[in-house]
Amino acid sequence: MIIHSWNVNGFRAVVGKGFWDWFQQADSDVVCLQEIKALPEQIAEKDRTISGYDAFWNPATVKKGYSGVASFYRVAPLSVSKSLPDERYHGEGRVILMEYEKFYLFNIYFPNGQMSDERLQFKLDFYDCFLDYAQELRKNKPIVVCGDLNTAHKEIDLKNPKANEDRSGFLPIERQWVDKFVEHGFIDTFRMFNQEPDQYTWWTYRFGARSRNAGWRIDYFFVSEELRNNVVRSWIEPQVMGSDHCPIGLELKV
Repeated sequence: MIIHSWNVNGFRAVVGKGFWDWFQQADSDVVCLQEIKALPEQIAEKDRTISGYDAFWNPATVKKGYSGVASFYRVAPLSVSKSLPDERYHGEGRVILMEYEKFYLFNIYFPNGQMSDERLQFKLDFYDCFLDYAQELRKNKPIVVCGDLNTAHKEIDLKNPKANEDRSGFLPIERQWVDKFVEHGFIDTFRMFNQEPDQYTWWTYRFGARSRNAGWRIDYFFVSEELRNNVVRSWIEPQVMGSDHCPIGLELKV
């Protein structure tokens, strides 16, 4: 089973930049998108899905043109839900949970903490709520998590770690939560195969960062430990344009 994840930074924008060409070439069973920034009714009907696929949309309802996730699938799930249990995290369109026979698949756009101290705390609380929920679901079957974590885990995961150590996205407290997540038995699948530096998934639009590959790796596929031996490959597609993020992929043997 092949799964892709991509923060598209505006679905309507990326559709005009070759998205469907990439989509057909990717030949995924599930494509999880973050930051779609649109309600389904704002999207041309011809672009709401493509032949052979259906889609779940979870747009932000508290603020139009903000956040939102969508999951395109040709392998239908057993069930789907669109929120964490805590009502504080409803309305921003951050979660699609799809249940398959062998695992749960989370498509998540985790909050950004750069706006204020209050927003940073919201992000950290969201992290904890998500982990508690994942651990509860994990009693039934393993977990796959993909999306924009909005945190680079280790120094190898961004170009300029020292210059960014006081910036949300690389704060010690955020990185410590990722450590905790890993300690609970969740595996960063990309690092199962690639330990090289300069492997990034996001580049600011400023300063020619992408052409210089001055980026951050903040988009991830994690699997719970029970699925370790099912991971065939995990990769990044930095050559794919259309957003300030690039797609990432996971192949699972199921």
